[in-house]
Amino acid sequence: MSDALAAFLEATVRTATPLALAALGESVTERAGVINIGLEGAIMAGAFGALVGAGLAPGAGGALLGFAVGALAGLLAAALFAAFAVGLRADQIITGTAVTLASLGLTGTLYRTLYGETGAALTLPTTPPAPIPGLSAIPLLGRALFAQPPATYLLYLLVPALAWWSSRTHAGLALRAVGERPDAAVAAGIRPRRVQLAATLFGGALGGLAGATLVLAQAGTFAEGMSAGRGFIAIAIVVLGRWHPVGVAAAALLFGAASALQYLFQAMGWQLPYQLFLALPYLLTLVVLASVSGRAAAPAALGQR
Repeated sequence: MSDALAAFLEATVRTATPLALAALGESVTERAGVINIGLEGAIMAGAFGALVGAGLAPGAGGALLGFAVGALAGLLAAALFAAFAVGLRADQIITGTAVTLASLGLTGTLYRTLYGETGAALTLPTTPPAPIPGLSAIPLLGRALFAQPPATYLLYLLVPALAWWSSRTHAGLALRAVGERPDAAVAAGIRPRRVQLAATLFGGALGGLAGATLVLAQAGTFAEGMSAGRGFIAIAIVVLGRWHPVGVAAAALLFGAASALQYLFQAMGWQLPYQLFLALPYLLTLVVLASVSGRAAAPAALGQR
């Protein structure tokens, strides 16, 4: 039983990593008063960017380049969204939906054009788990927390860094001011559009990194539509985590656990339909949004044009 539980915890952290990356980026974007429904498109762009980047160099160098190109692709998707939603003050929901649909369609078309209808059974260099000596030997939690790919360790740095930055630095406080009282921020000499643009690009880059993690740290290949709604789940995670980095990371673990339950139940010999496990994260999203509706303290200017 302990082995099954350890495997479940390890799968929980692994599955939560791309969700947490995307949600942390979105939390920064929303703190600036912008809701980027196009996050799903940024994740998909990052996944395709990782495919292209990883193919440019062999071995570990290809994986590293894949992460960089994936983050850049996510940033470009966010830049397209920001050009309309921030620059031209277009409706954020409509613009984000358009960016997501465009990204899904464009990545699918480019994939078939460059790699053929089947992708020729693409196999990409992946980043294997990097156990931390000593810590990875801790019973039960060791492998779950300290025998993960490098992208997970990035989260361990990113969560406290964002928590400190958002509450202790002038730039972080300016970000929150823009999301709460943009008029007051202007009076204080802050330029809201510049802050919103930077926050949106940062969120897109992390979304792209999440997509690259799916390809290079988990699947080892690319498939059309492989983001599978993770961008929308990440937005729900932001709400559940109440726009705070620590809360967002904890909420991502909850969704990761929902996805990893299949491994625990299989190890216990429970024969349940696999469709149930596939649907569980999306059902949890509905439950979360319904339960916190009207109670979550969203930034006051979120979504305003």
